[in-house]
Amino acid sequence: RAAKVEERRADLFGGAIVNPTEKRPALHMALRNLSGAPMFAQGRDVMPDVVAEQRKMLRFAEDIRSGVTTNANGEAFTDIVNIGIGGSDLGPAMAAKALAPFIAPHLSLHFVANVDGSDLGDLLPKLPLAKTLFIVCSKTFTTLETLTNAAAARQYLVERLGEPAVAAQFCAVSTALDQVAAFGIAPDRVFGFWDWVGGRYSLWSSIGLSLAIGIGAEQFESFLSGGQDIDRHFGAAPLEKNVPVLMALLGVWYRNFWGYAAHAVIPYDQRLARFSAYLQQLEMESNGKSVDLSGAPVEGATCPALFGEPGTNGQHAFFQLFHQGTEIVPIDFLVASEPVSADAHQHELLVANCLAQSEALMRGRSREEVEQRLRAQGLDAASIARLAPHKVFAGNRPSSTFLYRQLSPRVLGQLIALYEHKVFVQSVIWDIDPFDQWGVELGKELALRLAPIIADSKAPLSGLDASTAGLIAQVRKLKGSHASR
Repeated sequence: RAAKVEERRADLFGGAIVNPTEKRPALHMALRNLSGAPMFAQGRDVMPDVVAEQRKMLRFAEDIRSGVTTNANGEAFTDIVNIGIGGSDLGPAMAAKALAPFIAPHLSLHFVANVDGSDLGDLLPKLPLAKTLFIVCSKTFTTLETLTNAAAARQYLVERLGEPAVAAQFCAVSTALDQVAAFGIAPDRVFGFWDWVGGRYSLWSSIGLSLAIGIGAEQFESFLSGGQDIDRHFGAAPLEKNVPVLMALLGVWYRNFWGYAAHAVIPYDQRLARFSAYLQQLEMESNGKSVDLSGAPVEGATCPALFGEPGTNGQHAFFQLFHQGTEIVPIDFLVASEPVSADAHQHELLVANCLAQSEALMRGRSREEVEQRLRAQGLDAASIARLAPHKVFAGNRPSSTFLYRQLSPRVLGQLIALYEHKVFVQSVIWDIDPFDQWGVELGKELALRLAPIIADSKAPLSGLDASTAGLIAQVRKLKGSHASR
């Protein structure tokens, strides 16, 4: 309350400017406002536009899914390729894997993000090209990685199927209608969203088109309803019983009072394999800031480094550090009580492992217990003295366990919205802007300057710092040695 969480929450839902560096509201909650009740961004009700755009997107998704909209030969699409990066990739890719049992069996969803040509190049030869729909996701239609991949996919398609295939097999999620038209995509195949929707919050918007095609309009709306469930809870529940608030306070307690510099999210759910990567952007791009809203240096630490892998895989990789390392890492465990479509016995083993890890971290195992167990195994005193220190678990290592019945579209929506609002509350406590991301700009700017120097082996290196010049010289040397073989 001292940080004015309730007042800032009201600003968020009221459409006030909560992203001051870009002078924008952050009203992604409107995208999952299925009631259609008015929601205002700086005094203007955004819901008529949201509803209209959502209907247009979902109608197109259903037409692709059902085969009403076809390729130029009248054939239904079987493969969907989403081309985007950051929020235009992480969200749809994560959700498509998470909700795999709900995706129509005749459809395959693919995701291309990296400017590394192998990301797209490895995929294209495997596609039934004539039956593939490409979705280019870039609000401004200027994102380097996305436009590079889109241009390469376009060229590949045109070389094999001709120029008319572009209009039939490309669509876009963008607001830059002129650039999209120049690419060859018709206006009725362009779906937009608004400046008050940040990239890492955009899965709820038309950026979710690939997911909507895969799971269908009804299940996509169920996904939205899950987010709305948490919006209602976050907006109305008292702080003492407000789950995102409690999550945020725990995180602040661990980070600022105990000094824990990392946080792990471990879903005991293989289909949530990309959930931690999704949360990395949501949390670290939002709250990885070192100045407060006034521009002054923050007084304490902000966002911890976040990582994770599915259980039980992580147990055989980095859990050693969790249990016996010198760094204490708070953990969120996520687990369903029953599977959507998997062997029941295997799922029981999965749940048992999750709960066992929670118990082991909490209780640990004392030196006395270890020695008693070693004696019971028949070891002599010298062997016990040698082995016992290595088998002690300190315990008292923090974790939270999130239980849900099944990983459905609605539950996935709930999980995502929980973390979204947790991030917002932490930003309020730390007095930082969670909706900008200026830290990604410098590297992009320098890459544009370096690209022509790397491409031209005769370009001078005199204007570069010694480290960068040395690295480029080595790149040239290695490229030259390959060419001379």
